[in-house]
Amino acid sequence: MSRPEKGEYAEYYERYVGLVPETEIVAVLREQLTAVSDIFAAMPEAQGGFAYAPGKWTIKQLVGHLIDGERVFAYRALRFARRDPAPLEGFEQDHYVANADFDSISLADLVEELVLLRRANIIFFNNLNEEMWSRQGVASGAGVSVRALAFIMAGHIRHHLNILKERYLAQ
Repeated sequence: MSRPEKGEYAEYYERYVGLVPETEIVAVLREQLTAVSDIFAAMPEAQGGFAYAPGKWTIKQLVGHLIDGERVFAYRALRFARRDPAPLEGFEQDHYVANADFDSISLADLVEELVLLRRANIIFFNNLNEEMWSRQGVASGAGVSVRALAFIMAGHIRHHLNILKERYLAQ
């Protein structure tokens, strides 16, 4: 599979797509299962409440945000792969996190939820034919292809794992 072209997604998402130089996107999505599991495997539950600065998300909130993003991007991919013509609204990440109470959920449960969602999404993407990958829809006021959404999902995880390593775990 080829990488999405810039016209297949809003300019904002280049920050995620640009983090994924690979072309075998399903393999990248699968490899991220190990990366996510490895980074959190040895993390004590108490560390889940850590935020690197006042007003920043805790580690649990960060994982919760990854869950929300995984769900939203996968839902968009499903709708567009099935040729649903209805435009989809955006989502405000800070509003979602503020209203989720992720800090009351165990870090282990949050990580398991993220891994299970990603496994389900890998199965979904594995079963798309070439034509389905290129289908497009409108989300957040901009056109986006199913292929671009898979790259956005992978880049979104990479972006936040980088932040986790640089700002949360480097303390």
